[in-house]
Amino acid sequence: MTDTQIDDKQRQAEVAQAPAAGEDVRRFSARWFGDVAIRYAMVIVMVLVIAFFLYRSARFGTVDNLTTILVAAAPFALIALGQTLVILTGGIDLSVGSIIAASAVFGSLTAKAFPDQVWLALGTGIVVGFIAGAINGLVVSVIKVPPFIATLGMMTLASGFAYVAGNGAPITGLPASFNGIANTQIFGVTIPVILMIVGIIGLAIIMRRTAYGMRVYAIGGNPLAARIAGVKVGRVTFSVYAISGILAGISGVMLASRVTLGAPDLGVGYELDAIAAVVIGGASLLGGRGSIWGTALGLFLIQTLNNGLDILTVPSYWQKVIKGILIVAAVAVDVWATRRRSR
Repeated sequence: MTDTQIDDKQRQAEVAQAPAAGEDVRRFSARWFGDVAIRYAMVIVMVLVIAFFLYRSARFGTVDNLTTILVAAAPFALIALGQTLVILTGGIDLSVGSIIAASAVFGSLTAKAFPDQVWLALGTGIVVGFIAGAINGLVVSVIKVPPFIATLGMMTLASGFAYVAGNGAPITGLPASFNGIANTQIFGVTIPVILMIVGIIGLAIIMRRTAYGMRVYAIGGNPLAARIAGVKVGRVTFSVYAISGILAGISGVMLASRVTLGAPDLGVGYELDAIAAVVIGGASLLGGRGSIWGTALGLFLIQTLNNGLDILTVPSYWQKVIKGILIVAAVAVDVWATRRRSR
């Protein structure tokens, strides 16, 4: 065979391989765009939602409306952050809404009894939240009661105490110093919003940069392996429920201050929005996967939807339908992405 014939055969082989190489490039590109779309699905949804509301209403993009969204998101943010820690360990906390109510009532009673000691009222709410969260943590980590059952019981217990303490009625006539907690501004930003920002940034650093954060992820990923590796599973599990209770206690006092009364039904349903924010933010209900930033994104997506739909005067029942669809879609995307990664 001559050199010319050899060169011709090589060129023919290269031409024959060219379509296959092109197909590989197309497959790689499709896979890459698919992975990016899955990874940043909620970011894309958030951008689309904001663009839609900006297009439909000029009021949506104003500074006053942005402030409204932040103020509304603040109390939900605190309980969503606590819920994130619990879910990362593979648990769930259904009691945060009732803890909010109990903290609001007991904090309001303290404010009426000691009108000049506003920080005592805040401290009372935090203590109530810690006690409820600590009981949850002990029941789950020591007695080994499933988190769903343990926190369901606390949900009923805390709600009952809130009604008993207030004799079934809201605590009214609160001093101006207590009502001013949620409305006090520092550099033009209200205290609840500041607490939200500090909480998000602080917990994000803790979960990604400290040994404690790694232990929480390890317990959610594989409790047995974490225990073998030397992680004090019981202590860490106790701590996440205690932190969740403390954040719910702070949220309860802030809400009572904002609405100027301590209502025993103040936090009803809040636990569902908190769980929704965590799930929409990409956390797995099985534990071990999720992030504080993801929860913050999920939270603001929900609050942006609530605010935009209110501006467009969409009935509240349709808002529930939309949020329900969003939650199911987020979980479906999470399951699909998990299966895709495993393959």
